[in-house]
Formats: sequence, C-alpha cells, structure tokens
Amino acid sequence: MGKHKLFSVRNFFTLISVALVIVVIYLNWSDIIGTFEHLNEANLFVLLLLIPEQLYMYYACGQIFFSYLRQKYHQKFSKKEQVRVATELNFVTRAVPAGGIGGLAYLTYRFKPYGITAGQSSFLYIFRYVITTVVNYFQALVAVVVLAVLHQIPPEAMWVIWVAFLMNLGMFVALSLIIFVASSKKRIGFFAKLVVKVANGFMRVVTFGKVKCLTRCNKVEDYFMDIHESVKIVKQDKKVLKKPTLWGLAYSLLEVGAYWVVAISLGRPELLPVIMIGEAIGSVFDGIVPYGLYELGMAGVMIALGADEGVTLIIVMMTRVLTLLFTIITGWLPYYRVIQGKKDEAVNGGDA
Repeated sequence: MGKHKLFSVRNFFTLISVALVIVVIYLNWSDIIGTFEHLNEANLFVLLLLIPEQLYMYYACGQIFFSYLRQKYHQKFSKKEQVRVATELNFVTRAVPAGGIGGLAYLTYRFKPYGITAGQSSFLYIFRYVITTVVNYFQALVAVVVLAVLHQIPPEAMWVIWVAFLMNLGMFVALSLIIFVASSKKRIGFFAKLVVKVANGFMRVVTFGKVKCLTRCNKVEDYFMDIHESVKIVKQDKKVLKKPTLWGLAYSLLEVGAYWVVAISLGRPELLPVIMIGEAIGSVFDGIVPYGLYELGMAGVMIALGADEGVTLIIVMMTRVLTLLFTIITGWLPYYRVIQGKKDEAVNGGDA
C-alpha cells in the first residue's frame, strides 16, 4: 500500500512540478543574485507595496473567470476558493515553464469539478488573454501619444509607433477572425476537422506511421462546439462580459503596476510611459513562450525609447525575480493541495 502511494499519479505530478520550479529557479539564478545585490539601491518600503499589488492582481485575474461563471452558470464560490484558484493559476502560468498552454490545461482541470467543460474553460481563457492583450496594446498607444506630445521619442525609435499601431491592427484582425469562425457552427465544424487532420498527420510523421490517430474528430468537434455555444451566449447577452472586462482592465494595469512600483523604488517614476510600451510589446511573447523573450523584448524597447540601459535592466530583472519568488511562495501550497486531491470548499457548497 505504501508503494502504491509512493508511486501514485498525484505524487508523480507533484515531483514534476517541483522539478520544473527548480529548473526555473536555476535558469534565473544569476538574476536572483543580481536582484539581491541591487536591493540596496531601492527603497524597500516602496518595494513592499508589491505584496498587496500582486495579491490584488491575482484576485483580478481570477475574477475575470469567476464573475462570468457566477452570472451565466450561477456557480457559487467562496472568497477563499476564489483567491486560492487565482494563486494556483498564477503559479502555473508564471512559475512552471509551460507558457499559456499550461495555464489553459490547468484551468480546464481546475474547473472540471464545477461542471465547466473544456470548451467553456477555453473560451474563458481565450477571453482573458484577448481582453488583457487589447488593454496592453491600447495603453501602449496612449503612452506613445504622451511621449510624442512631449517630444520624448528619439528619432531612431520611431519604429515603436509603427509596432504599436501594427499590434493593435493585428489584434483587431485576429479577434475578428476568431469571432467569425466561432460564430458559425458550420465554420467551426470545418475548423475542427482541419485541426484533427493536421494533428493526426503530424503524429503519423513523427511516429513514422506507428500512431495513425492522435484524436477523434467527434471529441474535437464537441470541444469547439462548446466554444461556439459560449460565443453565441455572449452575443445574445453582451452585458455578461461587462464585469469580466473591467476585471481584465484592472489585471492589465496591475501587471504594468509591478514594474512601475520597482521603478518608483529606484527613484524613476517618470519611466511609466516607457514601461507601458515595453510591457505591451514584450507581452506579444507572453502566454506563448516561457521566461526569456518577454523580458528581453521589454527591456529592448525601453532602452530604444531612451531609458537608461543600466536602470532598465535592473527594473526588469528585479520585477521579474521578486514577482517570480512571490508567485512560488503564494502559489505552491494551494497548487500542491489540488494535486494531492484535497477537497474544494466551493465544490462542497461554498458561499458566493
């Protein structure tokens, strides 16, 4: 019996998650050391503001999902459970190097006890990504306008204006395409068949024909039809997105706020517009890749816009390290409890 417990699936996933966190810490070790070396340059009392700022950011992220589920599916969640799920999801998306795919998979798993299907969870996750990306790009445009009016954009950095414009245009086109496909049962059925064909074809190639079928078309169609039904519900009652959108706005502003708090602690509050632009352009990689390109892109844009290279690197590095450590500290235990099969209060009848 002891052997069964030792080699259980839950323990396996626990060990995997621990290993991944160790990998993340190892890959960021030089930045962690660098952060603590630069702490004497920052106002520690201002840095402490990161604690409530980050906690509220987690909560805002969770409310994007919970405010929608309460309205449309009349689900009940205790306040404790809402905070717990938010910290777990933040832990998975930020501390485990799996990009946005890991977050989507975990959200699907986490909401399953509430009767939320994979398609419905995917709709919520996509909506969260879309609304936060739209806000990021819009705030980048606002920051570009502010810097242009103040004549603070170096001539060699004028490309940033075009990048910000193209990001907004690309987001509009992508969103329109998603809505176009998801709004029609016929189009989404065609898309599901295409996904199955590509996935199975890829699997046959990489396995040299040994595995001919990765997934069945009916399962994929059911998944995309769930997304279609969610889109149809939203189109019939657009008010249901009001609260999730406001929470998405708060979440996006709080993401930028973390970098600004660190900048303020270093005596550089005037860097806010540059941070807004850098974070928006860097976020193109967020949710697609793990750590690395996001921060590198952000720092590069900030430096191109005239921010001091040394200060910029410290701000980006310090924010990344402090938020990563805080994510691990606050998220590991709730995540561990779920992996070990602890019962959720909301499933057992938590208060709304």
